[in-house]
Amino acid sequence: MKSIQLQTNINAPIHRVFDLSRSIDLHKLSTKETNEQAIAGRVSGLIELDEFVTWRAKHLGFYQTLTVKIIKFQQPYLFIDQMINGAFKSMKHEHHFEEIENGTKMIDIFTFEAPLGFLGKIVENLFLEKYMKNFLIKRNQTIKQVAESNDWKKIIEKVNK
Repeated sequence: MKSIQLQTNINAPIHRVFDLSRSIDLHKLSTKETNEQAIAGRVSGLIELDEFVTWRAKHLGFYQTLTVKIIKFQQPYLFIDQMINGAFKSMKHEHHFEEIENGTKMIDIFTFEAPLGFLGKIVENLFLEKYMKNFLIKRNQTIKQVAESNDWKKIIEKVNK
């Protein structure tokens, strides 16, 4: 099992960062390169406790689906999504938020395990951990960019319509 921990400081209020982090629409924007589409469950707007989303995307040359469910939700400080169906043996993503001077500290703890036992461990070490870390960094850069500009209004206004 591998665990990736990232910290991103964002010059925006905690509620804004929290909402953008759980926005299905912003996630789609941040994953243009893998053509992620929400195909079942919550397919747009802000995901909530006990809701799920099924993503379809092209990762590592293959189209895959991944369904995650929000299993813990403490607005605006924490939400956790956990895989209920997908390519990993297991996957959990903790999203932590702390108010700091001039904004929000966003902490991701992404824990996963590849399938296939010993072979999966080799895949994790050879490239999967790096691939997932880069994927999360790109996502966090998009959240930061949108939260620190006026673009966040487009995402949040879409939800409020």
